[in-house]
Amino acid sequence: MKQQQVMEQAEQALYKIYNRFPVVFDHGDGVILTDADGTDYLDFGAGIAVMGLGYNYPGFNDAVKAQIDKLYHISNLFYSEPMAEAGQKLLKASGMEKVFFTNSGTEAVEGALKAAKRHAYNKKMGQDYEIIAMKHSFHGRSLGALSVTGNDHYQEPFAPLIPGIRFAVFNDLDSVKELMNEKTCAVIMETIQGEGGIHPATEEFLRGVRALCDEHDALLILDEIQCGMGRSGAMFAWQKYGVKPDVMTVAKALGNGVPIGAFLASGRAAQAMQPGDHGTTYGGNPLVCAAASRVLDIFEEDGIVEHVQKVGAYLWEKLEELMAKHDCIVAHRGCGLIQGLEFSMPAGPVVQNALTEQHLVLISAGSNVIRFVPPLVIQEKDVDEMVVRLERAVLGVV
Repeated sequence: MKQQQVMEQAEQALYKIYNRFPVVFDHGDGVILTDADGTDYLDFGAGIAVMGLGYNYPGFNDAVKAQIDKLYHISNLFYSEPMAEAGQKLLKASGMEKVFFTNSGTEAVEGALKAAKRHAYNKKMGQDYEIIAMKHSFHGRSLGALSVTGNDHYQEPFAPLIPGIRFAVFNDLDSVKELMNEKTCAVIMETIQGEGGIHPATEEFLRGVRALCDEHDALLILDEIQCGMGRSGAMFAWQKYGVKPDVMTVAKALGNGVPIGAFLASGRAAQAMQPGDHGTTYGGNPLVCAAASRVLDIFEEDGIVEHVQKVGAYLWEKLEELMAKHDCIVAHRGCGLIQGLEFSMPAGPVVQNALTEQHLVLISAGSNVIRFVPPLVIQEKDVDEMVVRLERAVLGVV
């Protein structure tokens, strides 16, 4: 079936929620995607930071296929070996104490919020407690996650949302101090804001929020759904700062395309939830845990984090050179393989031109930022090729 036929069929059948790009991808290999007509594309979006190992990484597909032939669902009424193994490996990588597997990052955020509320309930705070979130943040689309997403555009059609959410300014410690009080049960934030334009937390801010949470017996929840799993140049971005959260959320690259997320907890937060407080039918099933377990093995065996540090520094250098050549690029932020270029114009036309004319997959963050979240296995030659195609795309719209 040709691409146009597929697109027409999809438009007829599917709820009109997404404005999809006019391409039908058929398969991938390494960092290359191929459409239904056989055209190759260089992928610097990784399925929105999901395909950390790229496509057909040696050993990953085999692990998933082997588990399919054994068992892929039994429910959480029973134990499975992949679940136990993935749990232990994830705790080792993170230094956290307990993990709950979910189907997605959004569900991981929901669980993290429930852990914070349960912690407050256990302290006999009743139900009169508050959560501090950040402006320009993004935590997901479900009502709970949306309630702590600091973007009016996303929130307005679905009000009223969860009460008791107050918004501070990211990297402004005084704005958090002003909101902190005896009702505060948690602060939730991304260690590196992704959708908000690729803004890393400053060390002073993160350490300051950690201290405030300790002072007020509130939980610090760090959302590492996009910036975790090696993308920042550390396994989890908070490890670069040495500031450990009480609760952490993770997803995306954890399953390399297989839908799995998790929230992890330490200390008081690890003891907050009781049997029956939370649940999931599909979460943590043998198939997705076998995928996550293999991903975690590959990260360790093949030095993925160290590779990100090296190629991420090279990407930074090349994007700095590109920014110096074009006045329409006004800022460059990020670290590792989560970087962003801010434009003085809308980024959408550049992203569109890159895809359709240069066969380069990019994604935006907000209206005027292009984010670079490629597979973590890209090489320097891929960075060089991406910059050539990106510059052509920029020149094609300015």
